[in-house]
Amino acid sequence: MTHPWHPISGGITAPHGFLAAGITAGLKASGNPDLSLLLAPEGAVCAGTFTTSLVRAACVDLCAERLVASGGHARAVLTNSGQANACTGDRGLIDSLRATQALADRLGLASEEVLICSTGVIGVPIPMDTLLAGLDPLAEALSSEGGAAAARAILTTDLVDKQIALEAELGGRTVRLGGMAKGSGMIHPNMATMLGTLSCDAGVPAEIWQAMVKRAVDRSFNAITVDGDTSTNDTYLAFAAGEPLSPEFYDALEAGLTAVSQHLAKAIARDGEGATCLLEVRVEGAADDAGARAIARTVCGSSLVKCAVHGRDPNWGRIVAAAGRAGVPFDPEAVALWLGEHQLMAAGQPLAFDRAAASQYMRQRAAGAYLQDDTVQIRLRLGDGPGGGLAWGCDLSDQYVRINADYTT
Repeated sequence: MTHPWHPISGGITAPHGFLAAGITAGLKASGNPDLSLLLAPEGAVCAGTFTTSLVRAACVDLCAERLVASGGHARAVLTNSGQANACTGDRGLIDSLRATQALADRLGLASEEVLICSTGVIGVPIPMDTLLAGLDPLAEALSSEGGAAAARAILTTDLVDKQIALEAELGGRTVRLGGMAKGSGMIHPNMATMLGTLSCDAGVPAEIWQAMVKRAVDRSFNAITVDGDTSTNDTYLAFAAGEPLSPEFYDALEAGLTAVSQHLAKAIARDGEGATCLLEVRVEGAADDAGARAIARTVCGSSLVKCAVHGRDPNWGRIVAAAGRAGVPFDPEAVALWLGEHQLMAAGQPLAFDRAAASQYMRQRAAGAYLQDDTVQIRLRLGDGPGGGLAWGCDLSDQYVRINADYTT
């Protein structure tokens, strides 16, 4: 973790004053938890990043509009899992408005202070009678220990929940950050993550907080890919509420914000549908950071690279071919390439390397512990430029096809 932050327990409710809950309301036929709530302290600011897709759920636009109208203030976010409520016509907005108003009434808030996220099958509306009936038990379940339940209730095809909390001493006081996210398929964000929420118990002006979150998102959720498909519901909401933090500690706070976001983003990539390992691509020596990140993400998103990693095949030609189509200029004759500790290219030329050992390296990573030593690392050096960037993805297996071929049937 980035100094001075260290991990603690508690997830989204680790920061002081935040409450959360997650229940089974009956929205999913599976009977799994499906309704989640986060309540922030009074005076909270909220920054949001959202999908750039032209086809998006009404709840996305509603969140964005309310944050703009309020100047970046909100108190709560309700998340239903099982139905994306996207491409459902006027009903999508009507149901989102009904849900937020009903929850606001129960919490004693204005409806504009309540945001909503939805996840599940596109084209399927929320069963509103079921959701509305679940709001009383959901509100009653709010707790400072409710982070884990909230994180479970936002999942769809995820195999594991995704949550984290960090703590640091800043200016003689303890500051905490918490986060939760969901995502496993349809992962190629053009804003943030599939769904994610962050909490912070330090006060930061809304405009500064929004800028911090945007930069953190660019280095985390906008640097992951599983399958090249962007969701209709991508939303990342970050709440901050508490004693104002001195500006001299803003850089340290942003480092923690980025660490939380990167952990959640990598957890999503590792949990890609059918994946057996995490893929990390590091690009160095580019003209600028943005170009380096674009190349790294293109390599991570290459189906041929992903298949080679799954087959434990050190087919490095696929890596440099993907880098070359990223739309970022570089000198091919300056490229150096590593797979783990195995150097495969130098000065744009192939090197002799132990193919069996390179393949074994990938097999060992696939057998490694989750998010500890299960990462296949690819490093590209493009020249002597100052730009560097990271991206994360996963391998592509036949299980991905099977999962998505049967998704609604």
